[in-house]
Amino acid sequence: MLARLMRAEAEGEGELGMLMVGNVGVNRVRGNCLDFRNIRSIPDMVYQSPGGFEAITKGYFYQSARDKDIRLAQRIINGERQHPASNALWFFRPAGDCPDTWYDQSNSGRYKAHCFFIPTQEDCPSVY
Repeated sequence: MLARLMRAEAEGEGELGMLMVGNVGVNRVRGNCLDFRNIRSIPDMVYQSPGGFEAITKGYFYQSARDKDIRLAQRIINGERQHPASNALWFFRPAGDCPDTWYDQSNSGRYKAHCFFIPTQEDCPSVY
């Protein structure tokens, strides 16, 4: 399921973009903080409502994961982290520049079209 999410959310941004989406997803499961309290599994994270992922509303998400997508997801499960998503809990694709903050969360950087946002270490120590 993580592999399918990564592909559906960021295939157009290449493997690195997909890895970053995986970081955000796993951080939400690990974090147990802020908007993601009691999100304890990949399915909880993927289907969280409100607050889940747009990809689940598209048929593309429901296609089988390819071997290469599964290998990327396994890297994330094994603990690989990619900046600027290393500690991120949110990302979105703005029409222009990334804002400095988004819903009071700090911008940690941009990769291609996506901006990533992190909680403070105090608010969410589990993602640090």
